[in-house]
Amino acid sequence: MNSEHLLLETCLLAGKIMMESGSEVYRVEDTMNRIANSCGRTDSVSYVTATGIFISLKNSHHTQIENVGERSNNLEKVVAVNQLSRDFAAHKITLSELCTALKKVDQKVPQFPFWLQIVCAGITSSTLMLIFNGTWMDFIATFLIGCLGFLLKTYAHDFLKVAYLDYFIAAFGIGFFAILAVHWQLAFSADNIIIGSVMPLVPGVAITNSFRDILASHMISGLVRGTEAIIIAIAIGVGIATALITMGGIL
Repeated sequence: MNSEHLLLETCLLAGKIMMESGSEVYRVEDTMNRIANSCGRTDSVSYVTATGIFISLKNSHHTQIENVGERSNNLEKVVAVNQLSRDFAAHKITLSELCTALKKVDQKVPQFPFWLQIVCAGITSSTLMLIFNGTWMDFIATFLIGCLGFLLKTYAHDFLKVAYLDYFIAAFGIGFFAILAVHWQLAFSADNIIIGSVMPLVPGVAITNSFRDILASHMISGLVRGTEAIIIAIAIGVGIATALITMGGIL
């Protein structure tokens, strides 16, 4: 593989990892161009959307395209790619070493232990419930149901492989068990429990990045991310509404 092809492959891999991990478009383009500039190629042009990445070297007329797969929020990967690009810019590693390191970052998913993610989902749910004028009587129930909602979302995503259905199932489970907890007199307000427990599901990062992309004039990616966030919000709302209607007819 010649140096130009290796450079394009490395830039595309860095951009692909960052886009699939929830990074903003302008940050992805900046990272790709910095890698190319560090190789002395100031003629690089990159174009990034939510579903595809393009990079070209004007003087050599070489262009490559990479498809962006399923997007998630894994900021550890974004940080890892940024650090590797800085090391390359500082000439601490070579281009081939950078490409190899990026492949390892892409294959190995750096994340916190699953049990810790579940506990953090419960803590987020219960503390935000209190912030939204909830009561301490609902704290334990919100913590447990927040953990359960995160579990349902994770397993539904892994086994069903249907986009957005995992959010519906998780929201339905949250509404179902919140009403059940109040019915069994284990908690005081189903509304407070539901409000707190859905917080880990809310696409806050997607909404934020959508606005940041739009403000940076990346209209296509901004609108795509905004639409995705709206669909997720609708799936959560429909899941909660379905639970309320179902449980209202049973209890």
